[in-house]
Amino acid sequence: MIIRRGTEADLPRVHELIVELAVFERAPQEVTNTLEDMRRDGFGPQPIFSFFVAETPEQGILGIALYYTAYSTWKGRMLYLEDLVVTEAARGTGIGKLLFDAVVAEARRSGAHRLKWQVLEWNEPAIGFYKKIGANLDPEWHNGNMTSEQLAAYACHPEVEAAVQG
Repeated sequence: MIIRRGTEADLPRVHELIVELAVFERAPQEVTNTLEDMRRDGFGPQPIFSFFVAETPEQGILGIALYYTAYSTWKGRMLYLEDLVVTEAARGTGIGKLLFDAVVAEARRSGAHRLKWQVLEWNEPAIGFYKKIGANLDPEWHNGNMTSEQLAAYACHPEVEAAVQG
């Protein structure tokens, strides 16, 4: 098994794994991200995410760990692990642990003070994995988000919107 930093050439397989994860999480219709978006956002002039891949010469890419730098007002620099995906046929083989190790090593290398991620409450294998490695799974925090439709419909104060738009 080879763990390495992802490249632009890996994006088609990465996108396939993202769709596979969405199917596993019972929300395939929610994937609106495209290869073009990923090329721009990961390899354009201002990259906003990075990833590691797990691969073998025989089977190709079997898993990914996609992350980005975030900032905590209390702790400073942190990494956010957006998704750790291992193709269904390769789950339970230790690939997820190797990918998680790569993200932890990157957090250390980059001087991050925290690593954060989310796990669905019904994903028992993932919860078991995170408990086994001694991670904190915090039941006190609620996750908030707004969809693109909600963002478009939200009424910002006009002066604030104008100031941000420049």
